[in-house]
Amino acid sequence: MTTTRAAAPITAGHPDGRPYGYQDLQPLMSLMSGDEKHDPAATSTLDVLWVLYDRVLRVAPDTADDPERDRFLLSKGHGPMAYYAVLAAKGFVPRAWLPGFGAYDSRLGYHPDRTLVPGVEIGSGSLGHGLPLAVGSALGLRAQGLAGPAVWALVGDAEMDEGSNHEAVQFAGAVGLDRLHVVAVDNQSATYGWPGGLAARFAMEGWSAVTVDGRDHDALYEAFTAPHPGRPHAVVARVEPKY
Repeated sequence: MTTTRAAAPITAGHPDGRPYGYQDLQPLMSLMSGDEKHDPAATSTLDVLWVLYDRVLRVAPDTADDPERDRFLLSKGHGPMAYYAVLAAKGFVPRAWLPGFGAYDSRLGYHPDRTLVPGVEIGSGSLGHGLPLAVGSALGLRAQGLAGPAVWALVGDAEMDEGSNHEAVQFAGAVGLDRLHVVAVDNQSATYGWPGGLAARFAMEGWSAVTVDGRDHDALYEAFTAPHPGRPHAVVARVEPKY
């Protein structure tokens, strides 16, 4: 028997029937409180997440278990408020869950849990895990002959200091995982940085790579949908510094 994680239909939007939009994300985030909010980590990803879920990803609450769906893996899982707000806006989780964020009996933990939150692909928060898992997901889809689904991983610039990510970038470029995409949100929190910028790290390993303004929705969409035949694709989204 197949177990499904798809949620029952959820009414997402305003009482008058208007769907939630980007302007509603901050009010949705304001419903969440607690001592471990990691505000900079969350707000740095807000625009990237919205453009992906609103205009790019082929996944919805009723297709969250469809083998042909796109996969989104939040590696930067220690600041999930923006992620939860977007999932609520798109109907994956009820708005009523948001005020319980981080509470003992809440499904919305300080790190996302794939067994508790509809639409979440991985449990995350330990930095350096999401990109290698995305590589494995892309390899698995290739082995199954599923050429349609795209795999997206969202990482932070500081997370790219992790050795596991170095190996994942090198391997994915070498084997040409062209259904793999990485969004690296750069809020200048990395300890070391990269000569020529973070995109250069991907490009030197054979990736297609571009750097854009992480608050410009049209620029993000153009970068996310840029063709990259035979190569994985990285988008470095620069936002305001963390501090």
